[in-house]
Amino acid sequence: MDVLRNFKERAASDLKKIVFAEGDDERIVKAAAEIEAEKIAEIVILGNRESIQNSAEDYGVDLDGVEIIDPEDSDYIVEFRDEFYELRKHKGITKEEAEKAVKDPLYFGTMMIYTDKADGMVAGAANATGNVLRPAFQIVKTAPGISTVSSAIIMVLKDKSFGEEGVMVFSDCAVNPAPNSEQLAEIAITTADTAHRLLDFDPKVAMLSFSTMGSARHENVENVQQAVKVAHQNAPHLKIDGEMQADAALVESVGKRKAPDSEIAGEANVLIFPDLQSGNIGYKLVQRLAGADAVGPILQGLAAPINDLSRGCSVDDVINLTAITAVQAQNK
Repeated sequence: MDVLRNFKERAASDLKKIVFAEGDDERIVKAAAEIEAEKIAEIVILGNRESIQNSAEDYGVDLDGVEIIDPEDSDYIVEFRDEFYELRKHKGITKEEAEKAVKDPLYFGTMMIYTDKADGMVAGAANATGNVLRPAFQIVKTAPGISTVSSAIIMVLKDKSFGEEGVMVFSDCAVNPAPNSEQLAEIAITTADTAHRLLDFDPKVAMLSFSTMGSARHENVENVQQAVKVAHQNAPHLKIDGEMQADAALVESVGKRKAPDSEIAGEANVLIFPDLQSGNIGYKLVQRLAGADAVGPILQGLAAPINDLSRGCSVDDVINLTAITAVQAQNK
C-alpha cells in the first residue's frame, strides 16, 4: 500500500485551498513550490510578500501560481476583525485587540477557513502545537458531538505483517497529556473514524496498557478499562478492545494466549496509547528503531482540517501533510 502516493492522487483529484501560515520558513516556501508543480492543492502562503518572493529566488524555486497574502495589509482585515470580535467579545476583547490578533498569520489563516476563503491549514514548522491549536479552538472549534481534539499518526512499517500491509494508526501522540477514560474513549472513536476515512481501513482498535485483560491492577489500568466500556457504549459498531499490552495487540500468537476471547488481539491496526508520554515515545521508537515512516500528526476532532507539523519536519513532511489535509477537506 503506497499510502503517500494515494493521498497525493486523491488530493489532486479535487483541489482544495490550503493555507501555509509560516511564509518565512524555508521548508514551507520549497514545499509550496513543489505542491503547485505537482498540482496537489492550491496554496496560500501568509507573510511579507517581498520577503517570500526574495526567499523563493534565493532557494531557486518558482512560486508562480502560489497566492501570497500579507496579513498586515490584506483587504480581509476589517472583515476578519469584525468576525473575530463577534466570536470573542464575550471574553471582553476590544476591536483593536481583535484586529491585532487576526494579523497574526495563525489567526489569519484560521479566519480564512472560518469565512470559507480556504479549506484547511498546515502550520507548526516554526510554531509549537499550542500556538497552532489556540486559534483553532477559538475560531473553528470542535466538530459536532466532539469535545476532545487529539492527534493521529500514520505509521508505514517496513514489516508488512503488522496492521494493514504494514500501515497502522497511532493515537494520541501530540495533544492530550493525561486523558481521562471519557477522553480516551473519544480518542479511540475519532481515531477509528480517521483510519476509515483516510485509509479505508476496517479499524481494529487496541486500547494499550501494561496490563492485558486484568492481568495487573492499577489506577492507570482502570482508566483504560473504563475507557473501553465507554467506547463500547458510545460506538457499539466499532471493533475496540482492551486493555491489552502491545504484544497482545500486534502478535497473533501472543494475542491468542493473552486475550483468547478478543476479536482484534494480534490483528490491531489502530493503537490507542494511554497517555501522551507513551504515545509520543512509542511512535518515535518505531520510527527510529524500525525505520518506519511517521506521517503526521494529523489533528482530529476539529470542525475544519488544521494540521500541526513537527518543528523538525522536512519539505517532504510538509507536502505529505498538505495532501492529507486536502483529503480531510474533501471528506468534510
